[in-house]
Amino acid sequence: MYARFFRESPMNWNKWIRQIHRWLAIVFTVAVIANLVVMGKEEIAVWVGLLTLLPLALLLCTGLYMFVLPYSNKWATKWRRRP
Repeated sequence: MYARFFRESPMNWNKWIRQIHRWLAIVFTVAVIANLVVMGKEEIAVWVGLLTLLPLALLLCTGLYMFVLPYSNKWATKWRRRP
């Protein structure tokens, strides 16, 4: 039971990261559109421009995680094979 939980856990974790990444992409797109709308007005609101940075930073973290994920399996198997 204990080993089964840890075998299935990484897939659930990866699934959650991918889902979070998708939703962050939607939030980032809406923030960029809001930023463009505000830039069209005479007054420029700095907070709307900064609003795009939070989803972008989180997108960077989740994107880098998903980018490194296929390589981490190769590194782990090489590390386990070493005497």
